[in-house]
Amino acid sequence: MIEFKDVEIKYGDFVAMKDLDLKVEEGEFFTLLGPSGCGKTTTLRSLVGFVNPSSGGIYIRGKNITHLPVEKREISMVFQNYALFPTLNVYENIAFGLKVKKLPKKQIEAEVKDIAHKVDLSDEQLVKKVSELSGGQQQRVAIARALVMKPSILVMDEPLSNLDASLRVQLRNELKKLQRRFGITSIYVTHDQEEALTLSDRIAVFNKGVIEQVGTPFEIYNQSATEFVCNFIGDINKLDQAILEKIKGQTRKPLDVSKPAYLRTERVHAAIQATDRDLARLKAKVIDIDYYGLYTKYTLEIDGSILKNVEKEDGRTKYAIDDEVDIYIYVDDIMQF
Repeated sequence: MIEFKDVEIKYGDFVAMKDLDLKVEEGEFFTLLGPSGCGKTTTLRSLVGFVNPSSGGIYIRGKNITHLPVEKREISMVFQNYALFPTLNVYENIAFGLKVKKLPKKQIEAEVKDIAHKVDLSDEQLVKKVSELSGGQQQRVAIARALVMKPSILVMDEPLSNLDASLRVQLRNELKKLQRRFGITSIYVTHDQEEALTLSDRIAVFNKGVIEQVGTPFEIYNQSATEFVCNFIGDINKLDQAILEKIKGQTRKPLDVSKPAYLRTERVHAAIQATDRDLARLKAKVIDIDYYGLYTKYTLEIDGSILKNVEKEDGRTKYAIDDEVDIYIYVDDIMQF
């Protein structure tokens, strides 16, 4: 549905995005993920029309919209700070775009109330100033204002970044339900890996103006295509040569000890079941413990090398500092680049 073809975006002599080729399918929740300054917001702004590519083309359903005015692209945007009008009440904020289109008053009223109901805004909240609402309610107003225009595409630029952690999780779930309910093609920008993994159908990981990998959350996390993606997504161990040598001596699978190697913290096991997979057993010493409630993270020392492992918390103390433990590593869980 949306396609970027060989898009380059420059600011003076600085190339912010180089040779961008990307496709987003109809009805997909697609996330642009990466650190600050990687090009994800620039890509979003070029789609909306705020930034003009220096070369290449942007297409929606096969139509070239590269130089089409913003207002003719049928794209609605939810900004990081929501960009609501503080002097207007909730109803007036949601109705603003419909009034600009000069729709009949009765139609505006019906459509505003319909969309407000769908995003769980009450009639009482419609007459409140947006400044009287909580952050979560303001986010729903911003989404309602975008959706009431019946856009073909909804884009969101870090809309949860100004909220506290617990509210972010709550609204993340609401946002996902809303997107599924409306089935609207959505493009979401974030630097938060957990947000990207939980919300997205697919993710594009950006780094310094290029896309490192495009894939499902499962593929991005478990089958990282590059060393950057591997390090950027989730918590991970970098295995040094000494540990790789120990593992290599116990397995039939070839390991190149000269290549960078990584292992997710939850893939360092303190117990195993019978398996046909190649397995290595290493003796370790517990040197630090971090308790997180749902899980506990252990820092382990193996002959001077450090590994971290995560154990699901079941209410029972597993290990103490200075305990000697056996750990197990499935060799095919190791990612090398």
